[in-house]
Parts: sequence; structure tokens; C-alpha cells
Amino acid sequence: MLSQIEEKFKELKVRGKMAIMPFLMAGDPNLNITSEILMTLQKRGADLIELGIPYSDPLADGPIIQLSASRALNSGTTTKKVLNLLNSLKGKLKIPIILFTYFNPLLSFGVNDFCKMASNAGASGIIIPDLPLEEA
Repeated sequence: MLSQIEEKFKELKVRGKMAIMPFLMAGDPNLNITSEILMTLQKRGADLIELGIPYSDPLADGPIIQLSASRALNSGTTTKKVLNLLNSLKGKLKIPIILFTYFNPLLSFGVNDFCKMASNAGASGIIIPDLPLEEA
């Protein structure tokens, strides 16, 4: 069985198309706007969306994403709130959502709990930029 991400890339390849996969920091400026942007991106043709979970020390990111993460944290965004937002859009979001987060928040949250909640909320994948492949 193919994952939702694999299915999307297979579909695009058959059609001779490239994927459009925008990045969005959850909670910047707030989670209500994030919800609206997610739905608009889907409506406007995004094939997948990379949804960032804000972290206080985003070392693998440039200044724009660092500022976005800071604004999201200042608006009260947490990992659990992002997962709850994604869960609230289940059935509405038809395209794959790939969560982007750092390993430290996953450790604090609990890796198994996070993976279960993310999967139940409809996440199709996860990117952890500071987790070496040997440790994954």
C-alpha cells in the first residue's frame, strides 16, 4: 500500500507534472489564519503542504522561518494546538500534510504520543531536520 505522499508523486509523474509544496509555519500569525491558509493553498492547487511546528531554536532554518516561528510561539502556538488544528481539518484537507519539527519538541512531547496524535490528525509525514539519519 502506497502512502498518501507516494500516491501524490505517482499521480503527478503520470500527468507529467512537478509538485507544488509550499511551507507554512503553523500559528503565524495565529492558528485561525493558519487554518484558512491551509484550505486556500489546497483550493489554489498545492499538491502537498509542509506545515511547520514552531520551535524556539530553529537552527536549521534561515532568518525568515526563525521570525515566523517566533511570531507563532508568541501567539501561543504549541505542538498540541497544531495537532488539534490538523485534526479539526480532517476530511476537509485532501492533500498530504507533512509536519516539519525539531527533535527536541518531540522528545518533550513524547515521540510515540506525537506520532500517534499526528497520524490520527491526518499527517502524512514528518520532517525532522536536526535528527541524523543514523539516529532516526
